[in-house]
Amino acid sequence: MDLPVYTRSQLALRNGQDHEDIWVAYKGLIYDVKLSRLWRNGKHYEHWAGQDLTEEMADAPHFDTVFDKFEAIGRLA
Repeated sequence: MDLPVYTRSQLALRNGQDHEDIWVAYKGLIYDVKLSRLWRNGKHYEHWAGQDLTEEMADAPHFDTVFDKFEAIGRLA
């Protein structure tokens, strides 16, 4: 998978507030969740976009297969 690499600072800007893109990271991959109605304005329940959600997924009421719905657009540095 030849994807561009983004830093945590670059990911943080794609939070739906500071930039119109809405990205989240999970297990080293960055996903574009902008088209999801559940991520409107960069917030999904108590989670904010622009972050690595890997550790937070342990408490999620769903499986990590939820990321299969989204396009991986980069890798987290």
